[in-house]
Amino acid sequence: MTAVTPKTLPEGIYMFEQPFLRAPNESIKRQFRASQKQVERDMGALRTNARDLSKKTGTSAQDGIAALDTMITKVNGLTKKLEDIHESKTKSNLAVLRARVDHFDELENLDENELENWEEARLNRWLVDWSLRSGYGATAKAIAEDRGVQDLVDISLFEEIERIENALRSKSATEALAWCSDNKNALRKNKSTLEFELRLQEFIELARVKKEVEALTYWAKHLKPWEETHLDRMEQVTALLIMGPMTKCKRYQKLLSDTRWTLLITYFRKAIYQIHALPTEPLLYYALSAGLTSLKVHSCSEKSSFNVNCPLCDEQGLGVLAQEVPFSHHANSTIVCRLSGQIMNEDNPPMAFSNGSVYSLKALKEMADKNDGKVNCQRTGLEQDFTTLSKVFIS
Repeated sequence: MTAVTPKTLPEGIYMFEQPFLRAPNESIKRQFRASQKQVERDMGALRTNARDLSKKTGTSAQDGIAALDTMITKVNGLTKKLEDIHESKTKSNLAVLRARVDHFDELENLDENELENWEEARLNRWLVDWSLRSGYGATAKAIAEDRGVQDLVDISLFEEIERIENALRSKSATEALAWCSDNKNALRKNKSTLEFELRLQEFIELARVKKEVEALTYWAKHLKPWEETHLDRMEQVTALLIMGPMTKCKRYQKLLSDTRWTLLITYFRKAIYQIHALPTEPLLYYALSAGLTSLKVHSCSEKSSFNVNCPLCDEQGLGVLAQEVPFSHHANSTIVCRLSGQIMNEDNPPMAFSNGSVYSLKALKEMADKNDGKVNCQRTGLEQDFTTLSKVFIS
């Protein structure tokens, strides 16, 4: 595995790994805002009670003490709530964020061998991320525990995602709606329509079983607030009460189709990824795409230019994946010997056959030593003496 040099750290690692630090940081910020709102709500009620108590006249000392005791109990209750939030969520997220920051701080003081270990840990993180996104939770946990990267991966987050998605697969929107309630402000900030889609689906389910009264009550309570921005779609689903679940109209059959639950899973995953600042695709895909693109050149598609050291020249392996990525851009070309796969430079200069084919000095010298001073052109089969080759100068 190639070690990462210090010169590549700012762009090669820190920019690529932004979600690694942002995910726990976003969780902490949301928990802080939730705690802040809890404090503002409860303290606002306490201030109102204190103001009312101060304005009352003729209140006995016993009644005043009882009112104050009630207020103290509420303050203690608020303190307990905040402590529970800190112990159950904030404390663990702070520990995770601290572990990830420390993990990056190590890069500044690692030698080449230690950097290879760090890269291996990064690969393990990417494998866990891919496993979690692909639904292999048990595999992800096994890798994380075996490699000791539990604090560097988001297993708990994807467990929550799996729980809610399983409920949606079972045609229940209750868990997803509860999640929307907990993250209402973030969804509004991101202009997400997930809650509306879930509410729409619950209305559709009521219309499917012909519960007209319950459906209209649900419409007035949960869908009316969306009337200004989604009136057309609301009118369409309301027509289901008239058309009935056995309608032959394709427009309404589409609404009644079970594929809507699959769409809801897609909407939910997009929303939760956005809130937690996670990319939509596994990090492993981005790493592969970047790596393959940096290696891919036009000669990779030419069989005559096959390079034994180029992973993209393997048509049965990474070469298949490389077909989907663009070619890399190189301001300066690098000449590679097709015999040895080594770079040709001043220490290993190119040597030309009489037909113009060029190979590296080291590869041709090795061939000549094994073949009584004779060398063969790999492309044309031309044979000539090693001493008759011409040295090519790279300008």
